[in-house]
Amino acid sequence: MTLTTARLSQDFLETRYIDDLFKQNLEELIAYGISAGASFVEIFIENIDSLGLLAEQDTVTSVNPSIGKGVGIRVFLGQRDGFVSTNDLSEQGLKFALDQALGMLGLETNSQTKKSFEGLNELNNFGKSKTRFLTECPTLRESTSKILEATDHLRKNGPHLSVRRGSYSKTIQEVIVASSDGTFCRDLRLYQSIGLNVLALDKEHRSSIGRRIGTEGRPSTLTDWDSEKAAIEINASAERMLYAKYVEAGQMPVVLANKFGGVIFHEACGHLLETTQIERGTSPFEKKLNQKIANSAVTAVDEGVTEGAFGSIEMDDEGMETQKTTLIENGILKRFLSDRAGELRTGHKRTGSGRRQSYAFAAASRMRNTYIEKGEYTPEQLIESIDDGIYCKSMGGGSVGATGQFNFSVEEGYIIKNGRLTEPVKGATLIGEAVDVMPRISMCANDLDLAAGYCGSISGNINVTVGQPHIKVDSITIGGR
Repeated sequence: MTLTTARLSQDFLETRYIDDLFKQNLEELIAYGISAGASFVEIFIENIDSLGLLAEQDTVTSVNPSIGKGVGIRVFLGQRDGFVSTNDLSEQGLKFALDQALGMLGLETNSQTKKSFEGLNELNNFGKSKTRFLTECPTLRESTSKILEATDHLRKNGPHLSVRRGSYSKTIQEVIVASSDGTFCRDLRLYQSIGLNVLALDKEHRSSIGRRIGTEGRPSTLTDWDSEKAAIEINASAERMLYAKYVEAGQMPVVLANKFGGVIFHEACGHLLETTQIERGTSPFEKKLNQKIANSAVTAVDEGVTEGAFGSIEMDDEGMETQKTTLIENGILKRFLSDRAGELRTGHKRTGSGRRQSYAFAAASRMRNTYIEKGEYTPEQLIESIDDGIYCKSMGGGSVGATGQFNFSVEEGYIIKNGRLTEPVKGATLIGEAVDVMPRISMCANDLDLAAGYCGSISGNINVTVGQPHIKVDSITIGGR
């Protein structure tokens, strides 16, 4: 029953190891669990090859290559589930892991159940056309050279920079999912991320700015990246914010920029629409399906289909093909994001949203590419509609409570006075609660754009995309000095 997975640096781009014997071994393992009385058995196999680079000032200070493989086994008995992971892929190791998962549910393999498993379907190979990933990605030498090029551009274009950092990560992940409903599928994923961070100092003045891009399935991402343009843009932001005055606290309207401005919707509202929150009873929207929860200007979606987006997947980590899910339509709550456990426990149908960091985690309902759809206005019209407010060009970090309370720092902000942008301000924090803020999003611009990020939750850290057009929030609490 040994699952002989492929050698990462070469063979895992080929499917010749997924032969009849490999399939038979999986079927025997699943049948073993079903015969013990499990109502469902799922096997998740992962091979992963990753590289992380960090350049500080003009030196590469960290190179972190890693490879790994393992299996996550999950069994259900009704709505209850047990999950165990292992990197012991021998027959003994896999049976031991399965026995542990079964034992969590009080199931034993010596039971007299007559349940049987009919076998796996033919392999659905989503990764078949992706064999170019290893050969077309930049080499280590090329990658380090590109990141050092970026930090050098920062030096040339940033007169007050004290800290210059550039980072690059690349992950090639192969996943195979086999389960007792016949699911048998494979995917190959390529994720790349590039980040720049700077700290500008001039006596008592300082500013800190970070930018990140990320893609899925695009080997030439780093090669095509215009590092000089990126350096000029981040340095310009750092210079503008270096001498900015601190904002005064108060309640006022704001315009949030597109791209990473969507992190607030992701964190404060998106998580509340995952069935993991419905199961816990912590979502204020649990009983609001088909009711108005936002301004009619707001239509929001979560999907895995945008080509190249950091959160895109062809199949989720439970083997379901991805899709586009409309969460909110014209302010009306239409759908929750659901995985297999969520469907069993809440009744909300699966949406291809079962995701996990690795084989060491059970899948859970998670976001993919989540954003507010574009509206009919221009960004200028949003700004012109405000007499006294704040323009949030770039968002920083923040925190979110279990039921949608949030506070997010504004990395780059400007005063809006009489419909025009005026002086830059720093120290602003947006404070609010999802149920209050969503109805106050009164205008959406026509410039939808997306930004890459990472999201941590019950099934680990995963790649996601946030986004929105420019949006106007009629009133929100601004924390300041």
